[in-house]
Amino acid sequence: MLRYTTDLMEAHPQALVIPTLLFTDRTNWRKDVVRKLQTKLNDRLFLHFEYMFFKLFDFNARDYYNINNPVVKILLPKMNYKKDERIEVIRQAYSGLFQLASHGLFDKYVDFIDVYAEVSKKEQENLYHEIIQHKETAMLAQYIREKGMQQGMQQGIIQNTKENIIEALELRFGKISPEIIDKINQTNDPAKLKELHRKAIQIKEIDSFGFIC
Repeated sequence: MLRYTTDLMEAHPQALVIPTLLFTDRTNWRKDVVRKLQTKLNDRLFLHFEYMFFKLFDFNARDYYNINNPVVKILLPKMNYKKDERIEVIRQAYSGLFQLASHGLFDKYVDFIDVYAEVSKKEQENLYHEIIQHKETAMLAQYIREKGMQQGMQQGIIQNTKENIIEALELRFGKISPEIIDKINQTNDPAKLKELHRKAIQIKEIDSFGFIC
């Protein structure tokens, strides 16, 4: 941390460099760490270094929805929130970053949100629906469509549906044949996959599912 800070100070001598460490693990981390270094001889101080230390999960994400800072938006999913607020927190991170950063920077840093939040395929589906349903994220929804991000999200939805079909069949009939799995994976029509998911729950024999595929 000291080396990183001094490198920045040398590279940007006119800037105020404030070393800060953000701990992003959502678990209750209690380990103490050294936060200060000092070298002194008699009354002469040769080096004093310290940094600001923050545990992000000590902060409530909801309290930072209106903070106009792109870094804060990226870090929202690592803050504290209730389980049922998760999709809204991620949506706030997406929309906030989109409003505060250029399109180039948004494209660059939006992946950080996905990585920090560990967004699942199912959550991508819910997130996309949340974005298109809110007026304040209408421009973001349009940008997603223009950039092809929608295609990626929809692909995640399709893959998630395939996995749900296979899981439903295995829960009901045990191990299923590779042929049936291949037929499911080769199907990319959302409407067809929705029908297959319903059939996977309703059919009485696995052989009839193979015929449906």
